[in-house]
Amino acid sequence: MRRIWSEENKLSIWLRIELLALEALVEEGIVPKADFEIIRERAAFDVDRCHELEKTLNHDVVAFTTCVAERIDHPASRWLHYGLTSSDVLDTAFALQIVQSADILIRDTEALREAIAKRAREHMRTPCMGRSHGVHAEPTAFGLKLALMYDEFGRALRRLRAAREAAAVGKLSGAVGTNAHLPPRVEACVCKRLGLRPAPLSTQVVQRDIHAEFQQTLALVGASVERWAVEFRHLQRTEVLETEEYFARGQKGSSAMPHKRNPITFERLSGLARVLRGNALAALENVALWHERDISHSSVERVIFPDSCTLLDYMLTLLTRMIEGLLVYPENMKRNMALSLGLWNSQTALLALVRKGLTREEAYAVVQRAAMKTWEAKHAGREDADFLVQLEREPEAARLFQPGELARLCSLETHLRHVEYRFRELGLLPSDQKEDAGLET
Repeated sequence: MRRIWSEENKLSIWLRIELLALEALVEEGIVPKADFEIIRERAAFDVDRCHELEKTLNHDVVAFTTCVAERIDHPASRWLHYGLTSSDVLDTAFALQIVQSADILIRDTEALREAIAKRAREHMRTPCMGRSHGVHAEPTAFGLKLALMYDEFGRALRRLRAAREAAAVGKLSGAVGTNAHLPPRVEACVCKRLGLRPAPLSTQVVQRDIHAEFQQTLALVGASVERWAVEFRHLQRTEVLETEEYFARGQKGSSAMPHKRNPITFERLSGLARVLRGNALAALENVALWHERDISHSSVERVIFPDSCTLLDYMLTLLTRMIEGLLVYPENMKRNMALSLGLWNSQTALLALVRKGLTREEAYAVVQRAAMKTWEAKHAGREDADFLVQLEREPEAARLFQPGELARLCSLETHLRHVEYRFRELGLLPSDQKEDAGLET
C-alpha cells in the first residue's frame, strides 16, 4: 500500500498518462508518429530532480514535465502535456491510485472473512450468553457471533467493491472541462486504457463528492472493525473472560503490574477507527470548491488518502491475525450462563404458558413473579435460587404443566436448533440439507 502512494508510483502514473494522451493524439493526426516514438523511447523522470525543480517552479506538474523534457532532450518534447491541464494528469492518476488501493483492501477483507469463517465453524454450537444492554438475555452460540461478523464484513466487501467502481473516474477535458483543446475521444481512449471511465462532465477537476464517498466507505469499514474490537474487549474483561487476545511469550502487559494481560491490540483498532472517521469528515469538507476549481482540496487529499488507505489495510490485516489467534474459553461461557440461574428461560416459559391458554399479560405476570423470587433467593443466599424451581411453585404453572415438562422445554437446544440453518444461509455450510425454520407448536 505504501508503494501505491509513493512518489515514484505517482510520477510513473503521470508519465503513463502523458504517453497515452500522446498516443491518442497520434491517432487523431495531431502529433507526428516519429516525434511520439522519440518521446516514448526517451521519456523518463527522476524523483530527486523533480523535487529540485519544484523548489524553484513551485508547481509539481510543471516540475515533472520539465524533468521529463530534459530527459527527452529533443525538439519532439514540445508535444509533452499538449492540450492538458495539471488536473487532467493529477485527478486521473489519483483515480488509478485509489483503484489500486481498493484492490488491496478488497483482498484484505476477503482474507479476513476466510479467517472468521474458519473460527465460526469451529464454534458453531459453542453455547454462550447473549447480552442486551450488557445484561444477560438468552443463550446464543459463539459461532453465531462470528457468523454475524462474517456477514458484516460481507457488506464491507460489497461497499469496497462499489466504492472502487465509483472512484474509477478520470478526466482529460482541460482547464474548465470543455475539451477545448483535446477532443473527448482522447479522454475516452486514455481512460479506457487505464481501466477507468471518463467523467460524464467535469470542471478542471473531478468532482470531490466521488472521493468523499470513497473515504466514507473506508470509515464505515473501520467502524465495523471497531464494532468487533469492542465486542472482544468486553469479552476479555476479568469477570467475563470468554475470549482473550493471544498473549505472546515474552510479552509484557503493564510496566507496574506483572500480572496484566490487556486487550491492547483491540483497543488500538478502536482508536484507529476514529482517525478514519476524522479523515472522512475532511473529505466532506473538500466537496465545496470555488467555481470550476480551487486547490483547497489538494493539500488535504495528500494526507488523508495515503493515510486512510494504509491505515485500513493495516487494520484489516491486524484483525485477521487477531481472529486467527483469538483464545476462546467455552468453560467460562458455561460458567457465565449459570450466573443467570436459568432466568434465560423466561421467554420460553412465557410462550409455553400462552400456548396453555393464559393471556400474554397473565403469563407475563406468572413468569416475572417467579423471576423476581429467583433473584430474591439469590440475594438471600438460599439454595432455591433457580428459575425453574420458582416457576414450578407458581400455582398456574403447577396446574398447567406435568412434572418435568417445563424442564424439557427450557433447554439449550431451543436456542441453538436453527444454528445450522443460519450458517447455510450465509454460505458457511453446504446448502444441500434442508431444515424447517418455523416455530415449534
